[in-house]
Amino acid sequence: MTTQASAPPTTKSQALRSYDVADFPALTGLEEEWRFTPLKRLRGLVGADRTATGTVRHEYADLPEGVTVERIGTDDPRLGSVLTPVDRVSALAYSGTGQALLVRVAQDAVVSGPTILRAIGEGSEGLAFGHTFVEVGRFAEVIIVLEHVGSVTLADNVEVSVGDGAKLTLVTVADWADDAVQAQHLKVKLGRDARVQHVQVTLGGDLVRQYTTVEYTDRGGEAELYGVYFADSGQHLEHRQLVDHTVPDCRSYVGYRGALQGESAHTVWVGDVLIRAEATGTDTYEINRNLLLTDGGRADSVPNLEIETGEIAGAGHASATGRFDDEQLFYLMARGIPEAEARRLVVRGFFAELLNKIPVEELRDRLGEAIEARLTKAGA
Repeated sequence: MTTQASAPPTTKSQALRSYDVADFPALTGLEEEWRFTPLKRLRGLVGADRTATGTVRHEYADLPEGVTVERIGTDDPRLGSVLTPVDRVSALAYSGTGQALLVRVAQDAVVSGPTILRAIGEGSEGLAFGHTFVEVGRFAEVIIVLEHVGSVTLADNVEVSVGDGAKLTLVTVADWADDAVQAQHLKVKLGRDARVQHVQVTLGGDLVRQYTTVEYTDRGGEAELYGVYFADSGQHLEHRQLVDHTVPDCRSYVGYRGALQGESAHTVWVGDVLIRAEATGTDTYEINRNLLLTDGGRADSVPNLEIETGEIAGAGHASATGRFDDEQLFYLMARGIPEAEARRLVVRGFFAELLNKIPVEELRDRLGEAIEARLTKAGA
């Protein structure tokens, strides 16, 4: 007796979701979701080994009033209430994690100052798994920064629950050491009239693959997703988003910008927006721009819109990849600015709009300096 293989899902809404690694077939690299990812560089994260021998520790300074941080067990009912894994690596992280970090913001709290947490990898040998749950109570307002540094081979999930009427600014920074590998799934679930602004910055690591999804549970939700990434020689930086409009009268905006320099620098951006039949009144737009600073780099950019209703306020997407604008360089050099400095000014201007979305001045300045240091190191 033969069994006919089931057809692959034709829409994002039909994608397999499961907490069990065994429900996902072994990865071959031929899958649409993985065709840009060099699987061998994911090390053991493509297997089924759930033994965590790597270590990631967390640091944070004094917490603002209204914010608490604690460790919780995997039997806590909140875990999995926002995010159900949609791929094998995310499921591996879910089952391989022994405990999770809970960041809780009390309802009605208007938190003064940012909450800054740092995840520090302590060696790329062995696998590490992580799980973070961010719970923002009703009508709360807060800025949360999650930084990632050090050496690691990490698969992790981040669940973000934003209550009715709450406002969250979330900044995530991946500034890993050169040998680090990370595959992350971050999902945000928005309540009625809730708003999230997520700024994702990716600079370090050998291979970093970040998948961000957004789900709306009631009317009036707003999601703004911004991304800044800079791939140096040999780096693979991959960013994917799925904004799932499931209810009426919600809004989303996705804007990512990346720069590449050096031989075999590779970036991937895949932006998926799904507007379901019941999501009337949706207003959405996504755009990705990439700047090639040298020969030898490759930027893959794939915007997708899947629309199941014509009763929307607006939907669009755009993508552009190019080199330095020679006219801009000529304009600056004609005014006595050396070519290397002129190039730095162009790159600084390219990223400035999105870096200014980060509401923490010290972090914003530090990231800007890190980008300029890369340009200086390469002699750009």
